[in-house]
Amino acid sequence: MDPAGLIGLGVAFAAIFGAMTIEGTDPMALLLPAPLLLVWGGTLGVGLAGHTLRDVKGAFAAVPRALRASVPDPSQTVDTLIDLADRARREGLLALEDAARNIPDMFLRGGLQAAIDGTDPEDLRTILEDRIATKRARERMHAKYFQDMGGYAPTIGIIGTVISLVHVLENLAAPAQLGHSIAAAFVATLWGILSANTVWLPLATRIRRISDLECTQMEMTLEGLLAVQAGANPRLVGERLRSLLADQPTAKAAA
Repeated sequence: MDPAGLIGLGVAFAAIFGAMTIEGTDPMALLLPAPLLLVWGGTLGVGLAGHTLRDVKGAFAAVPRALRASVPDPSQTVDTLIDLADRARREGLLALEDAARNIPDMFLRGGLQAAIDGTDPEDLRTILEDRIATKRARERMHAKYFQDMGGYAPTIGIIGTVISLVHVLENLAAPAQLGHSIAAAFVATLWGILSANTVWLPLATRIRRISDLECTQMEMTLEGLLAVQAGANPRLVGERLRSLLADQPTAKAAA
């Protein structure tokens, strides 16, 4: 598991509420029901209005996975593909059937089984490229949903502030309460900006980044599978795949 997402959110909220405490502001002053309801409920509502119900369900289902996801380890996949290429070169593709059952990577396992079953290389490329494209498009939509929410939230917060200021202007006859009322009016704007920049936009970026890493590894796996199917030299397979991943982080580097 890569903890950057959870650590980052924790540090951000700790810094915000820590700064409030240092300044002498009670963090509980932000927990006003009306601004919270307006900003969070309103943002969720307009986000739903701009997407399908299926999009929204998929986006929220992607959040736990994105936050708990491990950074893919390309070196392990490269080693696996080199071993497969070496065995295929010596014994033939059919000898890899037992090995295919023990591969935990579902994309690699499915592609290898298709190659063993005699799928034409061009057809295999098309099938696997379509799977990668579908995954990327789906996860781009998930990220876009949260990115849109990050755009809506500050505006919803401003709406909340305007509503509160209208109430303040209606009560100018009570000057003793103006300071508190004006301060409370800006809580909605604060929550709008805070939720956009510490929740919605980071989630969109995290989902998109994890998707990019996984799709890049899948593309590398695709090239390796086609090389295995073609009976390529294992050493050349390794050099080719490592060149594709020269800038990719490994699990050890991420740790």
